[in-house]
This record gives sequence, structure tokens and C-alpha cells, in this order.
Amino acid sequence: MKMRIGVLMGGTSSEREVSLRSGAAVFRALKSRGYDAVEVDAGPDLCEILGRERIDMAFLALHGGHGENGSVQGLLETLGIPYTGSGVLASALAMDKEASKKVFIYEEIPVPPFAILRQGNSAGKRSADAGHNIIKPETGFPMPWVIKPSAEGSSVGVSIVKNADDLQNALDTAFSYGPGVIIEKYIEGPEVHIGILNDGILGGVEVRPSLGFYSYEAKYTAGLTEYILPPQLDEKTYERAKKTALAAHTALCCGGATRVDLRIDTSGNPYVLEVNTIPGMTETSLLPKIARQAGLDFPELIEEILKGVIQKAR
Repeated sequence: MKMRIGVLMGGTSSEREVSLRSGAAVFRALKSRGYDAVEVDAGPDLCEILGRERIDMAFLALHGGHGENGSVQGLLETLGIPYTGSGVLASALAMDKEASKKVFIYEEIPVPPFAILRQGNSAGKRSADAGHNIIKPETGFPMPWVIKPSAEGSSVGVSIVKNADDLQNALDTAFSYGPGVIIEKYIEGPEVHIGILNDGILGGVEVRPSLGFYSYEAKYTAGLTEYILPPQLDEKTYERAKKTALAAHTALCCGGATRVDLRIDTSGNPYVLEVNTIPGMTETSLLPKIARQAGLDFPELIEEILKGVIQKAR
């Protein structure tokens, strides 16, 4: 009897449209490999759909929100349905940028200096080399700053602030997605993304967006970003970036396929920005590009992700 695989996509997050595209691509790949797959839009009736469709295993193509913060993973755990990607705790930690940064600091994994702002409260200063909060609005590091919501992905709500005149608009945008905001020191240098599959490094890609930074628009609009595979880094720097990325993946106890985003400063030092536990699977997404460079076409990548779950379920 064939195992019925539900490709969970869509959902209710701000990344719904991208998730639908990822899910459709995953669904086509599974069908091309002969799997019994069905598309599942993960709305409020998700539990009912999973039962009605008699789903044996879930392939998660959800981005942001409940699909990536551990909530859907918890539901699947309760229902006894194996699923791709990271578990409940790892998903929650990776989605919460404040929590993940604290883990990285504890594990001595480099992150950019940052401060936490919470709506209705004073700013708390915290940097990568400071183990305490100071209640004052100053960050302790100069502009430019990266302003971002503490629990969103795909660069949703992210702004680069170079002067004080732009600060309030950036904060208003970030706070519109939730009560917590991260202010990060902008690291001058290349942006590199490392793909990890089943706890092994796939490779990396350097992104060079034409819009100034790797925004939501730059990520999902063809032609707005140049992709360099492998990254144009010297061998020592590239190896350090890969080692740092794997350390971040491991520190959060992630599994399956992840993508770790880093900035490399002018001295070749890598800084972890975040770990994506359900990387995009669209035509412009980075993990499929990295996998292709490593010799895996898209259907092969999807099958490798699935195999990791099947092995664990046995």
C-alpha cells in the first residue's frame, strides 16, 4: 500500500502566496517520482482535512506563521503523522529571532550586535558580546541598522536604516507584524546562504540584490538578484562560513533541509542572521539552486528530504 503524502502549503501567514508556489512545486516533483501526493491548504480546518484525506506523512511547504513556528508541527505530533523538517522546539526557536540569537550567543556562534525593542516598553540593549540588558533606547552601535520583526521570515517587514529620519517608519513597519522588533548592526560585506540537508552541508550561494538588500521583492521577483554559485569567497572564508552555518543548524536542533543566512564582514568573519527551517521551494528559491550545484535536481532534492523522514519513521 502506498503512503499518502500531504503537501502542506498556503496557510494564514504573510508568506501565504510564496508558500502556495513552493507547495505546488513540491507536489509536482513528488508526482513525477510516482508518489501518492495531495495538495493541502493548511487553514483552520487542517486537522479535518488530514483525517479526510487519510494523510500518512506531511511534506511541509509552509512559510512563516503557524506553519514554521512549531504550531503545525505540534499538531502533526499529536496526530502521529511524520513530517519533513525540524521538530516543534527547533521550529519555534528558529522563527523567534530573539530566542535563536540567545542560543547562538550561548553556543559562541557569531551574530551581529543587536538590540530588542518591545511595544509599550523601553528598548533593551543586548549585543553579541554583552550578556545583559540595559534599559535605554540606544543600541550601543552606530547606523546603519537592520530593523526587522522578531518572528517573521522572507525579509517581511525588514528595513535598512541609514539615518534617524528613517527610523520611525522602519519601526512602525516592523511593529505592524508583532510586538517585538530586532535592531541589528548592518554588517558590510557579502550575503551568503548555506544549504544543509539531513545534517550535511550541501553548499552555498552568494546573493547580490539590485535593490540594495535581499528584500521580499528581491527574493521572489525573477531578475532582481544575481546569484553566485559557489560564493566568491576565498576557500578559508567559505569553509568558516559553512562551519558556522552547520553549528547554527545544530545549536537549534534542526533537521531535514535548512538554509542558514549569513553576512561576511570585510575581514572574512561570518555572522549568522537566521536559520530557515522550511526554505522556499519556488523557481527563484536558494536551496534548490544550491542543491543543483551539488548535483541534485529539484525532484531529487525533494525525494532526499522525504527519505530522511521515512528513515526516521521506520
